Amino acid sequence: MDEHKLGYKGNDVIQELEILTLNAKAAQELILRKILEKNHVTEYLNQFMNGSTDISAFKSQVPVVTYDVVQPYIARIAAGEPSSILCGEQIVELLRSSGTSRGEPRLMPSISEDLYRRTYLYSLIMPIMNKYIRGLGEGKAMYLLFVKAETLTNAGIPVRSVLTSYMSFVLEQFFASAFLRPISFLEQHWCDLVNDIRIGQLSSNITNSTCRLATQSFLALPNPELADEIEAICSSESWKGILGKLWLNVKYIEAVLTGTMAQYIPMLEFYSDGKIPLVCTMYASSESYFGVNLRPLCSPEDVSYTILPNMAYFEFIPLEDGLKLIEDDEVVENDKLVSLVDVKVGCYYELVVTTFSGLYRYRVGDVLQVTGFYNRSPQFKFVCRRNVILTVDSDKTNEEDLHNSVTRAKKLLENRNYLLLEYTSCTDTSTVPGHYVLFWEIKSTTYEGAATPCVPLDAQLLESCCIAVEEALDYVYRRCRTHDKSVGPLEIRLVEAGAFDGLMDLLVSQGSSINQYKTPRCVESGPALKLLNSRVTGSFFSPRDPEWTV
Repeated sequence: MDEHKLGYKGNDVIQELEILTLNAKAAQELILRKILEKNHVTEYLNQFMNGSTDISAFKSQVPVVTYDVVQPYIARIAAGEPSSILCGEQIVELLRSSGTSRGEPRLMPSISEDLYRRTYLYSLIMPIMNKYIRGLGEGKAMYLLFVKAETLTNAGIPVRSVLTSYMSFVLEQFFASAFLRPISFLEQHWCDLVNDIRIGQLSSNITNSTCRLATQSFLALPNPELADEIEAICSSESWKGILGKLWLNVKYIEAVLTGTMAQYIPMLEFYSDGKIPLVCTMYASSESYFGVNLRPLCSPEDVSYTILPNMAYFEFIPLEDGLKLIEDDEVVENDKLVSLVDVKVGCYYELVVTTFSGLYRYRVGDVLQVTGFYNRSPQFKFVCRRNVILTVDSDKTNEEDLHNSVTRAKKLLENRNYLLLEYTSCTDTSTVPGHYVLFWEIKSTTYEGAATPCVPLDAQLLESCCIAVEEALDYVYRRCRTHDKSVGPLEIRLVEAGAFDGLMDLLVSQGSSINQYKTPRCVESGPALKLLNSRVTGSFFSPRDPEWTV
């Protein structure tokens, strides 16, 4: 790929893709060689390679790491030390990842040169889509963008979300949860929209001057005919298929629908009546861009991404026994890593990347399954984030974080002579925004006639527990709840005595070993969730947002 050739069009970019994937092994060796040539004098690499640019030395000496190893270097750069401690080029911005470390958002280094690789990936999207859908160049596209404000480090380096960084020249694919938020907002406020169109004037409820200015050209004159048309559509008893009724010529909906975002597919299918293709075009993160979906009209459940070998240097940790994951603090021996072209179809791997911007053998945390090859480049299905059990939007809560937050909250119960016997969790996306749900089975520690009677288990106590859980969750979750409003209030559902015994009986009957049974800390949709919901005796929500500061 010519780093300075940004004018890829149509067949040119498809032909480039063919050449690239046919020569995936050579492309990967070239990428690694260039990374080492540019970055071998950095403080980080020099401690392992002594200034060498030898690929074999890199593979034998540079360790596989997690964010905790990289974070001190990034913090030093953010504080004003030169980028050269980590990267041979100037780090121009730090991208906020949706992942966290010790409750704080992870910051990923980015350099100016990253623009060329990202532009190449974006240049692929429309030529691929044009192969499957006609007329895309004849109409308009509507983008629903949720951009977060950027901040500056002490050294003046911008800290941004990925979308904020790239929207000046390309448009980032967004989560399905983000797409549903404006649809839900429209469902609640369509009457205001109709009235504004009818009178040709924006409601006084909209006070933001920039917003008012942006809509002036659309509301220059009254349009009662259009208002009547929209009112007739939106006032129907059901909003099933509403998207196709409001936007008659819609070709497809593009959003992230893989991994945990698959939970939103039923709602999207409801609003589209299953008649509008749901498309996942690319696989990318704050750490790097990875690949594209060459079959965009396939079912979201069947999406596989073809890895582009010119994005970064890719390696993979084999996950033995299927999805048995490797813990963060477990050392990964260098000789266990598998190169891009040597992965095996059907096997599971954890993704490791080396980038131009200063990540070396970095564990991204994504679990992938190989589904096939396109020419010599593998295709992967995104399975999950390592150790993530709850997520609604950009929040990602693992089992340890959930356990710690519940442990904090259950002390409120113990002070009232109650014990939390068992718990599990799920995400409820039937509401917009979605929210976390905890199933709790509680037992009193007092008996009838005791000197210290049990205080009644009232709503105020359970609501206090909801807040205690949320306050103990990480920075990103609290930001999503309090600032972004992309996650709804946490809910505790009390279940009747014996509910978790029933859950154990169900799971053992499905094949779990009774000797090795552990209550799952997260339940998916299916018989387990149905059983727990059938035993619910009360439901309680957080009465306020958790504390959060920028």
